[in-house]
Amino acid sequence: MAALLKIVGVALLLLVAAAGLAITIVPRFLDRIYYEGPESDHFDGARFFNPDGEDTARPPGGGGGRAGFFWRQLTGRDGRPVWPDTVPVAQSKPAPRVEGERMVATWIGHATVLVQTHGLNILTDPVYAERAGPLGFGPKRVATPGVAFENLPRIDLVLVSHNHYDHLDQATLERLWRRDRPAIVTSLGNDSVIGQTGAKAIALDWGGRVTVRPGVEVAVTRNHHWGSRWFTDRNRALWSSFVVRLPSGGNLFFAGDTGFGDGRWPAEAAALGPIRLALIPIGAFRFAPGQMSSGSHIGPAEAALVYQRLGAARGLPIHWGTFRLSYEGYDTPPRLLAAAMRCTGGGDFAGVPIGQPQEIAAASAPVSSPATPMTRDAMLRCLDTPAVRAMR
Repeated sequence: MAALLKIVGVALLLLVAAAGLAITIVPRFLDRIYYEGPESDHFDGARFFNPDGEDTARPPGGGGGRAGFFWRQLTGRDGRPVWPDTVPVAQSKPAPRVEGERMVATWIGHATVLVQTHGLNILTDPVYAERAGPLGFGPKRVATPGVAFENLPRIDLVLVSHNHYDHLDQATLERLWRRDRPAIVTSLGNDSVIGQTGAKAIALDWGGRVTVRPGVEVAVTRNHHWGSRWFTDRNRALWSSFVVRLPSGGNLFFAGDTGFGDGRWPAEAAALGPIRLALIPIGAFRFAPGQMSSGSHIGPAEAALVYQRLGAARGLPIHWGTFRLSYEGYDTPPRLLAAAMRCTGGGDFAGVPIGQPQEIAAASAPVSSPATPMTRDAMLRCLDTPAVRAMR
């Protein structure tokens, strides 16, 4: 009996110690309150929302809600086309700097792109993690980063669009901060998550601007998405797109992760000046057979409309072919994008290989676009063909 009481006592002591640790560690890990500030047309005092209509909270298609979706994804019982376990990537080693008006863009994978221009090295949503999720879980990378971390040039500016794990990778941000001390620009509340790594970020609301060096300004612009790191923190931090205003040659636009929403936000970004290069997501759009988009993600059809409404000289499709996040086949996004671009009359917006530097021509004025942009319904009618319907 004495031995039993001793064991029980030790167990209770361990439980008390564990509870004490949990009280100290867990709140910091969850960090449910990322931002406190005045109410606005997209913040209710506790959580952010999309002012153009909230359609990002619906469970993915296929029935059973989000829990059912994740269970089917985990067990492989969701009928999705088979993806390759790995895809070949020819890694490159970028130049230390690209001076003057010249611009070179290298897609590193998913939403991570290195843009070099005017002596400035810009990195978007840097993710070098093997898996896109918490605690080592989540979809596994099928494509090696197009530029090895040690071959990244010194980074001057990092743009972080929101706090999902496939866009805000704390380990990568910590490595960048320790090595380069870049300026990190994000939207409201994400600086709290980034700050857990020891890095410091500038967090701005939509419409906010910050000068990062003479002649170079970052504007935080509206898009249509949501945010969460855990179960209890949905929409505690804001999501955004960005315009990097450059001295000459046209601006850089990074859409972040976004749904179509009201479709007006691209014009708001274009109003800040001619867009030389637009980084636009085209993947993770299909959560049920035949689906062309979700509330939170544009697919290729809507990406082509965004490109048209931006009046961008060049588009680079991102957010596909790295992490398997949805149902579409591995190469469906670029194939469907090519069909969508034929519907809009064409342009310079097509898939590029991971890791291969792309020379981006200057844009001195917005590319002319129709007075009345193509509607989503018109796009879907145009894409209603046997060839497109056969794409999985």
